[in-house]
Amino acid sequence: MGELTQVRRLVTSVPGPRSVELMARRQRAVSGSLGHVLPVFAAAASGGVLVDVDGNSFIDFASGIAVTSVGGSDPAVVAGVSAQAAAFTHTCFLVTPYEGYVEVCERLNELTPGDHEKRSILVNSGAEAVENAVKIARAWTRRPAVVVFDHAYHGRTNLTMAMTAKSMPYKSGFGPFAGEVYRAPMSYPFRDGLSGPEAARRAIDLIEAQVGAANVACVVLEPIQGEGGFVVPAPGFLPEIAAWCRASGAVFVADEVQTGFCRTGDWFACAAEGVVPDLVITAKGIAGGLPLGAVTGRAELMDAVHAGGLGGTFSGNPVACAAALGAIATMSTLDLCAAARRIGDTMLPRLGKLRERVPAIGDVRGRGAMVAIELVRPGTVEPDADLARRVSQACHAEGLLTLTAGTYGNVLRFLPHSSHRPTCWPKAWTCSKVR
Repeated sequence: MGELTQVRRLVTSVPGPRSVELMARRQRAVSGSLGHVLPVFAAAASGGVLVDVDGNSFIDFASGIAVTSVGGSDPAVVAGVSAQAAAFTHTCFLVTPYEGYVEVCERLNELTPGDHEKRSILVNSGAEAVENAVKIARAWTRRPAVVVFDHAYHGRTNLTMAMTAKSMPYKSGFGPFAGEVYRAPMSYPFRDGLSGPEAARRAIDLIEAQVGAANVACVVLEPIQGEGGFVVPAPGFLPEIAAWCRASGAVFVADEVQTGFCRTGDWFACAAEGVVPDLVITAKGIAGGLPLGAVTGRAELMDAVHAGGLGGTFSGNPVACAAALGAIATMSTLDLCAAARRIGDTMLPRLGKLRERVPAIGDVRGRGAMVAIELVRPGTVEPDADLARRVSQACHAEGLLTLTAGTYGNVLRFLPHSSHRPTCWPKAWTCSKVR
């Protein structure tokens, strides 16, 4: 189809008549357990815009929940997928290996933090990557306990639901959950006012007292929390937690599913403080929209599991691997780390000025192209989820696709595409509202 004109254009109401028709079909055919954010049906996406079946063009500040960082239908992704699909779509790497899988692992080993010897495995999703990281950590340490943090989100499988903090809609009614998962307090500067080292000591004291250092297989931490509300821990928190893991023999696992692949202005968010995890979990932005996840880590850990202990029928699908190689090439060629930093340099100061004028904006935070505002009742830190919902809906009606987040549902999160072709962010995102 080629790149779409990067313009916000509304030609019908939102949703338009064709989307209304399709929504009626959806309701008859698709389980009501699946929600949706914007009640329109996508027809095309390119760069930083999404066009619906009625011809409305939306600025996309969701990126498929941080997936299409290289833009919708990136040319390198499309070319790789097309060529691979024509060659073969599946053999199962456990039956007949293929070069694409190996090449993706080589790139992950090069790009993730640290210059130590590494190995990788490929899976189908972020949640599957989290589960495999826990399996690897338990195999290496011969310990049972998994430590996670308040406000964390790690997935929807049974183990990852136990690791996820928020009950609705992710956990309610689905228990009992996997055991030996323990929760520690997260550094949340807007709400706790603690320095990074202070917040780390609070968490470590709880872990040592309630779990016991000798029982901890791994500590799993999002360098910047995603669904939890884009919570950026205070400087020093991550390094202190990582250092405690090294001293206690626990595996430090960075869940970079949402923060990885140039989203925060570095290839991986841990790099901002020089933190080198033992294991890095990736998915979302890895493959330009195709389902793929990975665990990358120290060679001795990754090789600790017996042969055949990890893997799956579709894990590291060859078409998804081709997409990943195309996406990584685009990220590197276009320097999307720098592009993400420019997005942050544009958005954060402007939102900061807006906060000075709007008492309901309690906090503005983020890094690179991962930015959020937390809405509260003026003069308090009481979350205002209803306001966040109404603001997001108002954005949708004006042609801007946004998402909410946070344990309390009161955070507006912005995940713009960091693809920086000349027609993209920010100068060409103009409005052509014709209805």
